[in-house]
Amino acid sequence: MEKNENASNFIKRFFLTAALLLILCAATVILFDPFYHYHKPLPGLKAVLSDKEYQVPGTLDHFDYDAVIAGSSVAENNNNRWYDEAFGCRSVKAIRSYGATADLCYYLDRAFEKHTLRYVFFNLDPSSLVADPEGTTFESVGAPMFLYDKNPANDVKYLWNKAVLFEKIPYLLANSYIGDYDEGASYNWAQWKSFDEDTALYHYIQSPVTAEMKPSDTYLELCRANTALLTDRIASHPETEFYIFVPPYSVLWWDSLYRDGDTDAYLEMEYQAFSELIRYDNVHLYNFQNANDISTDLKNYTDSLHFSPEINRLLCGYMKDGKYELKSVSDIEASLRELEELGRTASGYVERTYKDRIKVAVVSEDE
Repeated sequence: MEKNENASNFIKRFFLTAALLLILCAATVILFDPFYHYHKPLPGLKAVLSDKEYQVPGTLDHFDYDAVIAGSSVAENNNNRWYDEAFGCRSVKAIRSYGATADLCYYLDRAFEKHTLRYVFFNLDPSSLVADPEGTTFESVGAPMFLYDKNPANDVKYLWNKAVLFEKIPYLLANSYIGDYDEGASYNWAQWKSFDEDTALYHYIQSPVTAEMKPSDTYLELCRANTALLTDRIASHPETEFYIFVPPYSVLWWDSLYRDGDTDAYLEMEYQAFSELIRYDNVHLYNFQNANDISTDLKNYTDSLHFSPEINRLLCGYMKDGKYELKSVSDIEASLRELEELGRTASGYVERTYKDRIKVAVVSEDE
C-alpha cells in the first residue's frame, strides 16, 4: 500500500514539475519575446532584428512607427535612421529576400492594420514585376507560418522551442547589454560581404551565347497584375506618401539581361508600370537604374545585384533631394531611352573592360 502511495506521489510530482517547467519556458519566451510576436521590446532591451522571416510580422504588429521601408535583400542594408533623419519619421523594415510584390503588399497590409503611415519607401525590383501575383510565397518556401497566421494554437512551436530559449533569447540579451549594437541596422548583412570588382566578378558567370530578343510584350500580363497589387494599396491610403524606387543593379546584370534576350521586354514592362504609378498624387517615383556612375563601377557591388550600404545611404539622400525622380510620361520616356542604350551596350562594355577576368558558363554538347 505504501509503495503504491509513493509511486502515485512520484507521478504527481513528476507531472507537476513538468507542468511548472513548461509554464516557466512559455513565460520566459512571452516575457523576452525575441521574435516580437506578442509585444515590442521590453524597456531597457534593444530591438535586435536579425531574422527577418521570423521578426518582420511581429515588428509590423507591435512596434511604434509611422514609416515602412519595404523591399528585397538589396534594401536590407539601409539604416532606418537615415530615413528617420531625412524625412522626420520613425521607420521599420519589411524585408522579403525574394521581393515579390505579393509578399511585400502582404506586409504593407499588416502594417496598415494597426498604424497610420506617413511614408512607405518601396524598393521596386524589376524581377518583382514578373513574380507570381496570385499569392504570397511564405508557406511555399518554409517560412514559420505560426508567426504569420495569427492562430494562437500554433504558438506551441514558439513557446516551447529550444533554439528560442537557448539561442535567440541569450542573443537578444547579449546585444542589448554588451557591445554597440545598432538598432537602425536591422537585418543588415553587409558586414559579412566584400564590395569590390574582384568579388562582383567572382560571383558573375556570363552566358556564352546571346539569346534572340524576346517580344516586348512578353511579361506585360504579369507586370500589370503586380502593378495593380501595388496601386491598390496606394489608392486605398491617400494619406500615405509612397516613395517607390528602382535600385541600380550593376552593368553585369544588364549584360545578363541582354544575353538572355530580356532587355526589350523588361524596358516595356517598366514603361507600363511607371506610367501607371505616376498617375497617383501620393507617389514619388525614382529610377536609380539611370545612375550610371553607380552601376558601371563594380567597386560598389558584391555580385551583379547587391550594392554596398554606402549606395543605400546615397539613394536615401537622392530621394530626399528629388534626384532621378520621374514626374511625367516624358520623364519616363527619357529615362528608358537612356536605359535602352545601357541595355544594348552593356555586353560590349563588359567584354572590353573585364575580358580577361569574366567567367563564362560552360555549355555541354547536349545543350
